[in-house]
Amino acid sequence: MFGFPGSGAKSYYWLTLLSGLVESLFFSGMAFGWASLVFVLKVDGYFAGYCVNTTRDSDNAVYIDCMGQDEQLSLVMCVALITNTLIRFPIGCVFDHFGTTATRLISIILYTTGALFITLLNEDTVILLYPAMSCLILSGTILHITNAQVGNLFHLYRSTIITVYNGAFDSSAAVFLVVKLLHERGVSLYLSFLFLTSCSSILLLRTFFLMPRGHIPYPLPESYTYGVRCPGSKKKENNETEEMKDQKDLEKTQKDQQTDGAKPEHEPKNEEVASFRSCVLSWLFLWHLVWVITILFCQFIFLSNVNPMLNRLANDDQTLVSHYTNAFALTQLCSVLFAPVSGVIMDRHKKRPLASGETRREADLNSSCLSLVLTSLQCFLFCVCFTCPVLPLQYFTFVLQVINSSFFFGGHQAFISIAFPMSHFGKISGIAMSLSALGLLFQVPILHLIQHQLHGDPLYVNVAVTLLSLLALIHPIHVRLYCKKLKKQRTPTTPEANEQLLLKY
Repeated sequence: MFGFPGSGAKSYYWLTLLSGLVESLFFSGMAFGWASLVFVLKVDGYFAGYCVNTTRDSDNAVYIDCMGQDEQLSLVMCVALITNTLIRFPIGCVFDHFGTTATRLISIILYTTGALFITLLNEDTVILLYPAMSCLILSGTILHITNAQVGNLFHLYRSTIITVYNGAFDSSAAVFLVVKLLHERGVSLYLSFLFLTSCSSILLLRTFFLMPRGHIPYPLPESYTYGVRCPGSKKKENNETEEMKDQKDLEKTQKDQQTDGAKPEHEPKNEEVASFRSCVLSWLFLWHLVWVITILFCQFIFLSNVNPMLNRLANDDQTLVSHYTNAFALTQLCSVLFAPVSGVIMDRHKKRPLASGETRREADLNSSCLSLVLTSLQCFLFCVCFTCPVLPLQYFTFVLQVINSSFFFGGHQAFISIAFPMSHFGKISGIAMSLSALGLLFQVPILHLIQHQLHGDPLYVNVAVTLLSLLALIHPIHVRLYCKKLKKQRTPTTPEANEQLLLKY
């Protein structure tokens, strides 16, 4: 199915791809299974001190009001999500400057710390849940960033592989479902997370043996190798570093490579790499940032409130709440099946020859429009569904949330890799997520508003979020108009000008 530059590298590339898929399925996005973990934490009585006896106004019956407990648990996830987005830009800088190994070692330390903190949880140390969830969600995000470059090993299916990894990232939320099911059968939270802590050794082995020290370049040089031991690699007894060799191979490949199987009539001789500042200040990035903030805000509002929402719609029937929580977690497991659709949409043009004067990046950008539109529409429909206070309808909400999350994270990574130079990938992807934290900060007062002023009923907030989700449609419209502008200005003899215009915007 995939093309490889040589038989020696073929098995090694496959091993990197498959091991990365396993890593993504079990480690990268487990924190997004928060709804399952919340159920376990409530059963074990964490933050139970916030539950109070209250008299119901309608019949003067005394009942236990646990809105304070729900607020604390929602705040844990809210703080973790905000921390994750704020630190993304510094992590992106570390990735671009120091490479894959250094970045992944930071991730492994965070993962081990987060898992250990949860093993130490008790009534006196429950405050550790805040840094624990922040460490777990951040470590998974870092692993995901480093795995996104694996798509560079497979040119024709680059976007598809990125989105497959994003689907696995979402599906790993089912790890907390397994923790919940084991807890119901007598396995303590301590034992489950002690085992998860020990799994950090797997991440360490893959870091040194199946990932590069620096980055996987794109386009891929023919003689590119990586890892501690690489099939067919040769050591040279001179002072030339591995990075210098890779750069020379990359320059040679860019000069000689046939674009998508067809030799173009005109090829830019010296492609200028846009500066990081010019990329960030371009309209292409600014509207993408609006798209990211809008969809993330809608997703995170739902994730922070899914357990209180289920409790309210099920009238605090914990058996029913457990059933819907399991259904949500199982739906998240299917994300790996939905995610490749977005990648296939973005890669659908790769086997056709480029138009005269058209650059590869321009073709990729034009192909991404459909995926961006579908993602925006999914977000709107998802918001409409969770706004409706009908419990059975939440099955459909769960499905739309998972599909939208799969399309969003895959589309975000793929779009950044298409629209901007790969040398800025970590920084641009990171700054988009970090700036989105400014919007996510509004979650804290919104959660307070729902719990206190609206008495736990988020209907008005959800209606406002649904209307806000329509902002996401502006980005694909802008990309489409921009591609049309490029096509009008394109001339067969000046592809360099088209490339420069693309970088400008």
